[in-house]
Amino acid sequence: MKQFYKIGEISRLYEIGPDSLRYYEELGLLEPRRGANNYRMYGLDDLWRLNVIRDLRRLDFPMEKIQKYMSHRSIDSTKALLTEELSVINEHIESLKQLKENVCERLITLDEAQSRPLGNVVEKDFRKRACHMILHPFHEDEEMDMLIKQLLNKDKNNLYIIGNNRIGSLLPLSKATAEKYQDYEGVFIIDKNGDSTLEAGRYLSISYHGDSHQHSDYFPKLADYAAAHKLTLTGAVLEFLWVDIHQASDINEHITELQIRVEKSDL
Repeated sequence: MKQFYKIGEISRLYEIGPDSLRYYEELGLLEPRRGANNYRMYGLDDLWRLNVIRDLRRLDFPMEKIQKYMSHRSIDSTKALLTEELSVINEHIESLKQLKENVCERLITLDEAQSRPLGNVVEKDFRKRACHMILHPFHEDEEMDMLIKQLLNKDKNNLYIIGNNRIGSLLPLSKATAEKYQDYEGVFIIDKNGDSTLEAGRYLSISYHGDSHQHSDYFPKLADYAAAHKLTLTGAVLEFLWVDIHQASDINEHITELQIRVEKSDL
């Protein structure tokens, strides 16, 4: 067995870049000798150290902690180190479980989007829906995108765009009835940890393909349905983006849903 190895040999053997090996030397974790032409020559003492470093790096230990451990190794310190890492691993497992649930939920949402009935008014009953909300007037999609980004920042680990059918805009009823369909008053994202709410009650809903800005075609259908069934429109029009530019480049695949709360008319 060779007693010494050059930096290139060690780099290939351990799949560690030469820069990392030099960094480990700077930290005092490795102590290669200098051979001919001042080349670094790694001995057997460096190999066992590299074995330990590689194992601990695989467990995502920071170099500072590895350096401290290498200076004070014992059975007790090794057990303490691995016990601590086991706790971190369990946290990662729980995080991955939540991520898996999140991704599965998004897939279900996209499946539902593809099978939604389109063009017909339906009645839906909702409990109060907690949400994050930003009330800020806007008229253009680019303005909405910036507001949505602000919403997502309220919970960066759990709020997302792709496959999320709980993101929407608020269009005041007065603007909709005046056919000012671009005069939005804010945005929201439904989330159990939100500090705002969408009111409980019965809602009229209609979904459609294509450009989201087809209110002139579909809001009147909601109004006509309400009138025919002696219902009064109340509250803002909620515009949900089931599928938009984030999920599909083809605008024909985009799906938008309009919802508005209704009450039984006294007339």
